[in-house]
Amino acid sequence: MKPAPFDYARPRNLQEAVELLAARPDEAKILAGGQSLVPMMAFRLATPDVLIDLNGVGELEGVRLEDGALVLGAMARHRDAEDFRGLRDRCALVADAVGLIGHPAIRNRGTVGGSIAHADPAAEWPAVLTALGGSVVAAGPNGSRTIGAGELFDTYFTTTLAADEILAEVHLPLPPAGAGSAFIELARRHGDFALAGAAVVLELDGEIVAEARVVLIGVADRPFRAVTAESFLRGAAATDETLALAAASIGPEIEPMSDVHGSSDYRRHVAGVMLRRALETARSRVTA
Repeated sequence: MKPAPFDYARPRNLQEAVELLAARPDEAKILAGGQSLVPMMAFRLATPDVLIDLNGVGELEGVRLEDGALVLGAMARHRDAEDFRGLRDRCALVADAVGLIGHPAIRNRGTVGGSIAHADPAAEWPAVLTALGGSVVAAGPNGSRTIGAGELFDTYFTTTLAADEILAEVHLPLPPAGAGSAFIELARRHGDFALAGAAVVLELDGEIVAEARVVLIGVADRPFRAVTAESFLRGAAATDETLALAAASIGPEIEPMSDVHGSSDYRRHVAGVMLRRALETARSRVTA
């Protein structure tokens, strides 16, 4: 199929992009990497009257470290993050996750901001943002505002960004020195969306878990913060038994959807296995 007819705009800077969107907020779609929007338009699941292409807005590109956080422009490609020097040493969770996104062609073209704004609950970047307690900067006609990960994701493919706002920047606070992190998921084939997965950050004080952040993907309508598992871990010795029990604790909390790829019970089981493996990997990286 072919997309429905649409107008096309290619702004030269963020201010121009905001003005274009503000003029037609209910009719326009933002084009970033196009890895999700373009196929949706081809199948006419999305039929915008105007397409605002951000690929000419250089100020939305780039990856940098700033005040202990990884800061990514919304138009930074997945590959830009993947190739960022020293990323695995600073936060293995991010490095793990980016390497699981699609295939090289997808990572070369797709964008960090586009993935987060698309808000697929099985995608990696929304979970990374949530697990690290990150935030995004949204630009609109009334200026910019910061939205925390906990307030950004509403439900399936829906965020709290206003119709006239553009996601401009992503801030990911990096774990402190000595923390361990990991991202593990299961997909039927490499590059497919995950059936379920887990993002974990662990801080140990000797053998005791001082802090834990646990986020699951593919099991809810948004990245799922497993607060029961986090509470179970805090103050406990990071033994194999403790990690296994924490992973098992998520079962009653989640009710994944069933589809052609797996039943709800299967996804629940996979999520527990992925979480246990992620916890074990994060623990090993603390001791390393």
